[in-house]
Amino acid sequence: MSTISREEVAHLARLARLEVTDDELDAFAGQLDVILESMKTLAEVNTDGVQPTSHAVPLVNVFREDQPQPSLPRDAVLAGAPDTAEDRFRVPRILDEEA
Repeated sequence: MSTISREEVAHLARLARLEVTDDELDAFAGQLDVILESMKTLAEVNTDGVQPTSHAVPLVNVFREDQPQPSLPRDAVLAGAPDTAEDRFRVPRILDEEA
């Protein structure tokens, strides 16, 4: 027996602005049931004494000094470009405006 109804799936789809078919409503209801059952299993795990975490391992920012270094020669950079003009990358126009 499904714990989540087709109507609830349809409501969630509307909230997410998704268009779903009748077949998808049935399929998603079943899939969401599996997910909810998995969450129940996780809820049964004893977490007493476990500190809340946002990541599995502690994150520490490692900063380095910003030091300028020599860059690639212009010819090497432009060699991989599909199109160039006047020592620059040339890209397709995306706006209907003249420069």
